[in-house]
Amino acid sequence: MPTPIRLRDLIRQIRAARTAADERAVVQKQCAYIRTTFREEDNTFRCRNVAKLLYIHMLGYPAHFGQLECLKLIASPRFTDKRIGYLGAMLLLDERTDVHLLITNSLKNDMNHQTQFVVGLSLCTLGSICSPEMSRDLAGEVEKLLKSSNAYIKKKAALCACHIIRKVPELMEIFIPATRSLLTEKNHGVLMTAVVLITIMCELSPDTLAHFKKLVPNLVRILKNLIMAGYSPEHDVSGVSDPFLQVKILRLLRILGRHDSEASESMNDILAQVATNTETSKNVGNAILYETVLTIMDIKSESGLRVLAVNILGRFLLNTDKNIRYVALNTLLRTVHADTQAVQRHRSTIVECLKDPDVSIRRRAMELCFVLINGSNVRTMMKEFIVFLEKAEPEFKPACASKMFYAAEKHSPSRRWHLDTMMKVLTTAGNYVQSDVVANLVHLISSATDLHAYMVKQLFKAINQDISQQPLVQVAAWTIGEYGDQLLQPGGDDEDPTKVSEDSVVAALEKVLASNLSCIETKEYAINALMKLSTRFTAAAPRVQSVISIYGSHVDMELQQRAVEYHALFGRFDQMRAGVLERMPVCEIKRDMSAASLLNGSVNGSEDKDEDAMFDDAQNVKPKVKQLDTNNGLLDILGDSFNPPPPSKLSGNKDLLDLLDLDLGSTVETNSLPLALGSQAPQVPLQAIPQVPLQMPLQMPVSIGDLLDDLSLAQPAAPSTGKPSIPTVTVFEKNGLKMDFDFERVGNTLTISLSAYNLTSLAMADFVFQAAVPKTFQLQMMSPSGTVIPPNNGGWVNQTIKINNPQRQLLRMRLRMTYKHGDNEVLEQGEVNNFPPSAWQ
Repeated sequence: MPTPIRLRDLIRQIRAARTAADERAVVQKQCAYIRTTFREEDNTFRCRNVAKLLYIHMLGYPAHFGQLECLKLIASPRFTDKRIGYLGAMLLLDERTDVHLLITNSLKNDMNHQTQFVVGLSLCTLGSICSPEMSRDLAGEVEKLLKSSNAYIKKKAALCACHIIRKVPELMEIFIPATRSLLTEKNHGVLMTAVVLITIMCELSPDTLAHFKKLVPNLVRILKNLIMAGYSPEHDVSGVSDPFLQVKILRLLRILGRHDSEASESMNDILAQVATNTETSKNVGNAILYETVLTIMDIKSESGLRVLAVNILGRFLLNTDKNIRYVALNTLLRTVHADTQAVQRHRSTIVECLKDPDVSIRRRAMELCFVLINGSNVRTMMKEFIVFLEKAEPEFKPACASKMFYAAEKHSPSRRWHLDTMMKVLTTAGNYVQSDVVANLVHLISSATDLHAYMVKQLFKAINQDISQQPLVQVAAWTIGEYGDQLLQPGGDDEDPTKVSEDSVVAALEKVLASNLSCIETKEYAINALMKLSTRFTAAAPRVQSVISIYGSHVDMELQQRAVEYHALFGRFDQMRAGVLERMPVCEIKRDMSAASLLNGSVNGSEDKDEDAMFDDAQNVKPKVKQLDTNNGLLDILGDSFNPPPPSKLSGNKDLLDLLDLDLGSTVETNSLPLALGSQAPQVPLQAIPQVPLQMPLQMPVSIGDLLDDLSLAQPAAPSTGKPSIPTVTVFEKNGLKMDFDFERVGNTLTISLSAYNLTSLAMADFVFQAAVPKTFQLQMMSPSGTVIPPNNGGWVNQTIKINNPQRQLLRMRLRMTYKHGDNEVLEQGEVNNFPPSAWQ
């Protein structure tokens, strides 16, 4: 065999390749040559060939055929062969390959070698590729080396023990006695590895954590010696004595002092010394101060020490290095709840970070500023956020607008200030405002009875100036539809007493309907508002009727349906119009109105073909129209207190059926009603239906659009069956998300009402719930009440699920929830097997 080329020559050839094809040709040629030498058992250049093979492996080419050659090099008595052999083992082998078990004996032999570097090679390799079986076989040998007098071997053995403990935690007890003795060493390398080993033990075992709490005085003494020690060239880094060891000790102290008053008390003095004596002109000192701050805020430290830690972070905010500023903001956000008053002192500096050119710093500063808002500074902070909204990128505006509403709602000094602030948010954020803000503002205006005239005038002025901002126009359309008659009333504190006519109000809404800038949702709001005004402005009713009739042939089905139904109310059933379109009363929110974005609700459905792949075919559909319970619309309008009169013939309902254009004949289709009605079911005459105002909480386009489509014959309540009620079940509770199931069963159909709560301090946005059942069941999911779950259990999202269980089998359900919590996208899964027997038997 000719002499093989050296590794450096192979590197030159590969680097000289002009194309990827040339490189592959060089590599393939060398691999073929190396395979040939391996087959011929050429021992002379085995080390050189394996070294070249490892370089080829690092380039991404397959090199598994050299695994056994690495074992042969490990068994060689020469150190140069062992070095390449162990390097190859660490690169080409892992615990998933059976070949690695063959080197167990070689590792054991080399751990007892007289040369410390051979022992070090074996310990490094064991730490890299050890499997549970190999760890159990060689843990005793590693424990012996921890007691060695050689500092180099002790250091390597401690690092190897870290990997073994992570792989097999029950072997921890073997290393505890030897680890305690390592803290008495003077060699900094041994001390650092000992601290790392103790840290891993304490993280994995609470019992070990309690055992090592006795060593807190020893760790404090070591840290104090590092601070007070003079200049040592061996350990000095930018004027700081061994910052790496200091950081490791501070992290261990943080773990040992957590939830322990006695241990924390013994650390307070040394932490104060580190915080005051560390040089901050270099990044080395900043790293130590950062770890010190985390330790102070995590243990039960004194209040003065916490103030000192927050002040350190405040100095970080003034640093020119943007990485340090980001770290400071991130840490303040994590620790602000521990001492809010101390953080408030740095509020002006934090607000300045909203103007930072770095997008990550601005995001963290925005989140921290919202946490700092309270009743005393809400006016100042809102002004700062308005300025921030004007210049912020589009990615910031949706979340910022929503958080501004929640903050203003919680801390607003007056309702008028709250409304004025949200008006500024709508005009500043524009089309980036999320639907939850629109729904919340609508409810806020509805509940502010003394400000109806003021708000309707302000919003009317706003849409006369600009109709391009869709959320603003939607709120204005709703308000004008409800309280448009107050535009004509003089007086009030309006600075511009311009007289408003009925025609100008109708013309403004016509402009919104005709504008190409208006989306379908906005047009739905506008057409609803026009219909409402037909009862407020009686003289403008014919004009409203003509405008609505135009949209009876609109390409959008939802808008077309509304126009046709509203136009029908102007005809033969004009006597119903005033009652149906009366002003809605102030509603009491029982559910999360911030999440009541009906137009953006999602329907999640999944029918299983295979139980093991329940979510494979799950689809998320976002319809424009919320699906209501079929033929139950009239009962919703009349309220829960409506009691139908005694049964009578169906002939009295002929006009109502003509209005709805339903070909029902003399009976009602039984499978379309929530309660199945047979041919003997009592019917309700049209004359018995009173004209009463709507009892809906908000004039949302979706629900009003289906107003007449859902009118049906009211039916009496189902007679009591005497069955016991099905108990509520908590099906999921993790990371602050809690979900309850309420049940109602009729025959083989089980109706589940899901209620999702948020127990954390941040809102859960983009909440999507999916469910799947075995293929023997039939699953139907209705639209959720919203997609945002407010924080601190301030509301909930509701969704209805219907399951048909014809065979009455044991019910099982898999769940999957996705939502956005802060900046994190969260995916949770679970399974429900504890349905009450009365829900399925």
